[in-house]
Amino acid sequence: MSAGLSLTLSEAVERFVADGASVALEGFTHLIPFAAGHEIIRQHRRDLHLIRMTPDLIYDQMIGMGCARKLTFSWGGNPGVGSLHRLRDAVEHSWPVPLEIDEHSHAGMAAAYCAGAARLPFGMLRGYIDTDLPAHNPRIRQVECPFTGEMLAAVPAINPDVTILHAQRADRAGNISLHGIVGAQREAALAATTLLVTVEEIVEALPPAMNGIVLPHWIVSAVVHCPGGAYPSYAHGCYARDNAFYQRWDSIARERAGFGAWMQRHVLTTRDQREFLASLEAVPA
Repeated sequence: MSAGLSLTLSEAVERFVADGASVALEGFTHLIPFAAGHEIIRQHRRDLHLIRMTPDLIYDQMIGMGCARKLTFSWGGNPGVGSLHRLRDAVEHSWPVPLEIDEHSHAGMAAAYCAGAARLPFGMLRGYIDTDLPAHNPRIRQVECPFTGEMLAAVPAINPDVTILHAQRADRAGNISLHGIVGAQREAALAATTLLVTVEEIVEALPPAMNGIVLPHWIVSAVVHCPGGAYPSYAHGCYARDNAFYQRWDSIARERAGFGAWMQRHVLTTRDQREFLASLEAVPA
């Protein structure tokens, strides 16, 4: 077994996620690495530059607990419900700490991740031309095509210090298999200096899967066996999304005191994902 497969999530975060690091916890609709985000909160990481194409509840929690100084993103909200109240509080009132934002479109983030994966300095796209976002984000520039003279938008490459993913399976050599809806996970993995992956199960051999991606073991720094590690999002083929949790989060996170009490009860005083899930089961209906 690969040495990286022997780590607990606590050990992996302690080893690979440092204060001040740029960290991308990627996942699109499903396979969102909630358990890893909770462990970062438990270890009181600070001054992180968080990166994510669609920050939702886990980034609301990390921002609300004071982990982040900056957010690079392309959409932020509670899917199907509304705003992320802790994100808004940080941006609008600097609580619990000020939060710098670097806002893009999905296409801009995808271009930046692709450039990072290719080890190019920037990505290009047409999507920002004649829009007002470049006026609000000085990191969006223009370049002239040397062949046609066309003006194109340019965004700096994203190369996270650490990318964290959740996936369905890893084999014992550390190869990762994920399938279902695919966002920017592959590009974020290839762009990173360090790749940490939590998985539902570790198997002897990876089975074929439609729309599947295999990340080879030589780009993976650590694999952690973490069943349920994407909850309350879903893991295609393993468990469904807990839509009721997303609805409840709106009221949980709306006020600072209620948010803090919930995080204390369910994240800070639990040791791992198993205890976190057990704590939710103990909540009266």
